[in-house]
Amino acid sequence: MTDESTLSALLAGTVARAGDGPAFFVGDDAFSYAWLDEKSRRAALGLSTMGVRPGDRVALWLPNLPEWPALYFAIARLGAVAVLVNTRFRSAEVQDIVGRSGAKALILAPGFRAIDFAGILAGVDPAALAALRWVVTVGDAPKTVLPGRDQYTSEEVFAAPPGTFDQATPATPVTIFTTSGTTRAPKFVLHRHGALAGHARTAARSFGYDQPETVLLQALPYCSTFGLAQALAAIAAGRPTVMLPTFEANAAAGAILRHQVTSFHATDDMVSRVLDAAPAGDRPFPSLRSVGHARFNPALADLVERGERQGISLFGLYGMSECQALFARQPVDAPLGRRKVAGGVPISADAAVRVRDPENGRVLPAGESGEIEIKGPSLMIGYDGDAEATAEAFTADGWFRTGDLGHMDRWGGFEFETRMGDVLRLAGFLVSPAEIEAQLQADPAVGGAQVVSAAGADGTRAIAFVTLKPGSTFDEARLIARCKAALAGFKVPARVFSLDAFPSTTGPNGTKVQRRALREMAEAWTRAPAAR
Repeated sequence: MTDESTLSALLAGTVARAGDGPAFFVGDDAFSYAWLDEKSRRAALGLSTMGVRPGDRVALWLPNLPEWPALYFAIARLGAVAVLVNTRFRSAEVQDIVGRSGAKALILAPGFRAIDFAGILAGVDPAALAALRWVVTVGDAPKTVLPGRDQYTSEEVFAAPPGTFDQATPATPVTIFTTSGTTRAPKFVLHRHGALAGHARTAARSFGYDQPETVLLQALPYCSTFGLAQALAAIAAGRPTVMLPTFEANAAAGAILRHQVTSFHATDDMVSRVLDAAPAGDRPFPSLRSVGHARFNPALADLVERGERQGISLFGLYGMSECQALFARQPVDAPLGRRKVAGGVPISADAAVRVRDPENGRVLPAGESGEIEIKGPSLMIGYDGDAEATAEAFTADGWFRTGDLGHMDRWGGFEFETRMGDVLRLAGFLVSPAEIEAQLQADPAVGGAQVVSAAGADGTRAIAFVTLKPGSTFDEARLIARCKAALAGFKVPARVFSLDAFPSTTGPNGTKVQRRALREMAEAWTRAPAAR
């Protein structure tokens, strides 16, 4: 049974239970759930008076500020759709997403010191934003942000009386996340109220946020499914979050100590930086019980062990924009080896996972690798404006094709291995690059490893790239010999190359290695003479 409702109803339930309790801590300031409710109601009427109507698209391009959730819930109450724009995006990306989504309003904070909103907008072609009618600025702003648009301040929007309406139903579309779009324009992942509200309540129970001492750290940006899923779960539980406008490791460590944070979720590189910033001692963060992490950086394979040494239980997660973050998790009390793995058991009793052979369609037993397919109440409506991509994303019997390679495990859950596009086909076999990368990373000189494939005179072979630990020397022959001693011959890299850093892109859900760029390098470099 699901807990579907509108997002306004979700917030109203929390206000009834914990209205005077803190929703956010921002520096020295605290903001209550009653404040959030009133501000969102005022903004809903203010945006409506401005001209926003049910179904309209409103681009929300803000850092983590108290105004973000207030405006998000206002957009939801209106029955409009929030288009979440990453603050790391630059002119071409903002132009494409705001323009292609058909957003009628753009909300931004041009005076925010850490992000050059005005400079980014200066590179946007106003003609590309044909549907855009209104601009709302949070904080200080130039007199005119975009010529030819009606401009309002957030103070003007919040000055309206509190609205008493809710123009949405559980089926009403409410949020658009953007995919990373490495080889094509980003897809617009469209979610409805019921999926977000139901998932928030389920996550609150699964992660124990309903415990009275719970305090969460909101280091992830609200604009990502990773950040929004945690934020909505905290709201469903009526517990406070410590809001960081942008992530900075020392600030995060200080906030954990000051506010007695008990839990948070983050990417592996963010968690690593927080651990590095921790005070000295066996248990530098005494209040911190557990941290869910997403595995993106292969150089951080020992992260769970580092957490254990500091008294923190780290556990793997699984999710994506299409099914929302926190879709599945490893148990916090599981053995260390299991907690290191991305994947786990779906948090919803109404969700299911299976693994299918991508070639013959056979559903595979535990231990056999194939494409992960999922069903569940947290799934998207579809890719907005792209019926063809939506149809391709679902099987004939209604399962979502994740595009991830993985296998079912012996505990009734699953393990994520890699993206299907990153799978290597070597000697007729599907091979996860992680298997080869693990052997390379076991070498004491190697800081990180990435493996792709490239066609050569003797067929398609694995090609490896490594980064070195400080003071280490690159020895290609030694690394190849290590792989030969542990792996089948067809898995052994034909070449290993050393890089100062892997090419990467940073999106709202974290920093990811650009394997496509590595494949292009591999195709070119396989023709180069072997290292001597």
